[in-house]
Amino acid sequence: MFDFLEGYDLLGAFWVTVQLAVFSGIGSLILGTILAAMRVSPVPLMRGFGTVYVNVVRNIPLTVIIVFSSLGLADVFGITLGAADDFEALSFRLAILGLTAYTAAFVCEAIRSGINTVPVGQAEAARAIGLNFTQVLTLIVLPQAFRSVIGPLTNVLIALTKNTTVAAAIGVAEAALLMKEMIENESQLVLISAIFAFGFVVLTLPTGLILGWVGKRVAVKR
Repeated sequence: MFDFLEGYDLLGAFWVTVQLAVFSGIGSLILGTILAAMRVSPVPLMRGFGTVYVNVVRNIPLTVIIVFSSLGLADVFGITLGAADDFEALSFRLAILGLTAYTAAFVCEAIRSGINTVPVGQAEAARAIGLNFTQVLTLIVLPQAFRSVIGPLTNVLIALTKNTTVAAAIGVAEAALLMKEMIENESQLVLISAIFAFGFVVLTLPTGLILGWVGKRVAVKR
């Protein structure tokens, strides 16, 4: 029944998907946190940049961003991210860049919602004892904000894992590209679709359950 799987590197394709999700998740968490800090900054220019970035990027289809990362950054502007002679590595890195830029907008909004849950009085008290904006944000506000938004960030991570399939548009050898190749070569459409659907459930379901449990354990009681 599964003889047709011989000759296909199924685990290797899903391993690429996992790597895309992990590296993009780390990058988008860092960039999203910076954007959230900019959105609550007392500097109008930084608030404006953060607002424009979020509202523009999250309203652009991910496919457009991924294709622009490949055709625009690499082919037009010559940005190769240190992999000019290796097409597979270049596509992989550009896919991470595109996924990070896109997902960071949603991470930013999740973290900003967490910042809004921190009582204003805490920030005012911190400023009253002489802490500057960066100290208030990093020492008082963000630690509580992160504990409040583990649930929303889990949803963003699950969506990111599924969004990695878009990387197939620029030739990254992840699960969706292998699925397309198998459907073209084999007459097992339903079975192949079920296998890849099951693979993504295996990746995302434990993530949701584990982080959901962590979110309940560390949630700030108010």
